[in-house]
Amino acid sequence: MTLDHNKDTRRATLRILNEQERKQREMWGTKRAYLQNHILGVSEGHTAILRLVGVGYRATIEKSAITVQPEYPGQEFVSLKLGYSHPIELGIPRGVTATTPQPTRILLEGAEKEVVMQFAADIKKWRKPEPYKGKGIFVNNETIKLKAKKIK
Repeated sequence: MTLDHNKDTRRATLRILNEQERKQREMWGTKRAYLQNHILGVSEGHTAILRLVGVGYRATIEKSAITVQPEYPGQEFVSLKLGYSHPIELGIPRGVTATTPQPTRILLEGAEKEVVMQFAADIKKWRKPEPYKGKGIFVNNETIKLKAKKIK
């Protein structure tokens, strides 16, 4: 695979060496998507909006944590109250900024899409959306179809 850069038109072209090989064509699409995500991340940034739906579900951003040690100096933590007997504290990865515009919303922003969405998935893992009451953590306008009660 070759990457050609034309400085006059400010365009980069990704070419494969042999168009007959299926593996090279597949990897061309993967590399193109990675490059597009990196360019978009540097120019505009990636965001993930998490909605906490449920009675008493709250999120805050804190400078220190009780149960978790910081991985790097100045790391902030997301503290979640999700109905457990203890708050859940998750360290925010490098390159990701988290804010809470409302107690039931978390806004994650960063340049790397993979890191932002992986951190959103780590938060969602604590309360996946459930189909009977519609409670849980929803990422980026995610919806679920509610099921009816089981009647005997």
